[in-house]
Amino acid sequence: MIFKKMLKNLITINSLLFLIVLSSSSLSANNLEFNLWIDNFKKKAINSGISKNVVDDVMSNAKFLPKVIEYDRFQPEFYEDTFTYIKKRTSSKKVKKGLALYKKEKLIIDKIDNTFLVEKELLLALMGIETNFGNYLGKMDIVSSLATLSFDKRRSEFFTKELLILLKLIDSNIIKKDILFGSWAGAFGNFQFMPRTIKNYAIDYNNNKTIELKNIEDSFASAANYLNKIGWKKNTPCYIKISLKSDIPEKYLNSSAKQIKNKKKVKFFKRYIQNPDKLKISDNLLSAIITPDKDIIPGSNTYTPAYLVFNNYEKVLKWNRSLRFALAVCTLKDKFKNEI
Repeated sequence: MIFKKMLKNLITINSLLFLIVLSSSSLSANNLEFNLWIDNFKKKAINSGISKNVVDDVMSNAKFLPKVIEYDRFQPEFYEDTFTYIKKRTSSKKVKKGLALYKKEKLIIDKIDNTFLVEKELLLALMGIETNFGNYLGKMDIVSSLATLSFDKRRSEFFTKELLILLKLIDSNIIKKDILFGSWAGAFGNFQFMPRTIKNYAIDYNNNKTIELKNIEDSFASAANYLNKIGWKKNTPCYIKISLKSDIPEKYLNSSAKQIKNKKKVKFFKRYIQNPDKLKISDNLLSAIITPDKDIIPGSNTYTPAYLVFNNYEKVLKWNRSLRFALAVCTLKDKFKNEI
């Protein structure tokens, strides 16, 4: 009996050692392939017009980060139900933090609201959910994160383009490479801008010749500029939570954030909504119905939760292509509106 137990323990130890060796071998193989990928990427970057000095300097310390791949595969948008996701991100504690920031920076935030026609409540909501008002900006090396995701095959093309844009921004002295620490996905600053968004929408609002996305003035103005340019309409609705009747054709139920389909005027959808007379919204607004748990959360009800969403909701989706993220932002925005 003792012998069998010792044998079993020995087998267990050997199995663990085998897994450790296997994992180590796999990581070494990844590092070797990653280094080869870096060499090819550097050639591509230089051929695209980025100076060799910048490419060599920035990419010389890029490392393969296995944790980034893990984060990419297990994002909360993909497994948390809507109620849990929204509740976590729109707590009373978060509202209090946002109000404290607004009180401190009221003059500049109000000015940006009026200049770009984007509600301060929305800007506070986005910053609150993205970085907890600047408290969680991320500590990952953005160059290594983007390089890892570019090397990975799942979304290689997208992240390779982002990395090239980042190098061009550094080459043009728009961004300093030494401050590039942020999220695992390569986003940076108070509002978590990706390199393409920095290039197209970030602005030096305080005119000190540097775009500082960890600074209130530049970061709020850049976020407002982005939202204004993509078509956000001030003081128009984002969504309304609804209860659906079971006779609604499933083609009208959007459960993917990639593209919102089958849009109709509110008056069309009223036939499928319980207590439609209680909707305090124009019948002529273009809308769509989303059921964010459908097809994602195992065992979820087909018809609940459900939301009638409008143009502004889709603008938040451009910020982050997640049905739950957009709902959380709009929910927190409304909470701020009730307090400010």
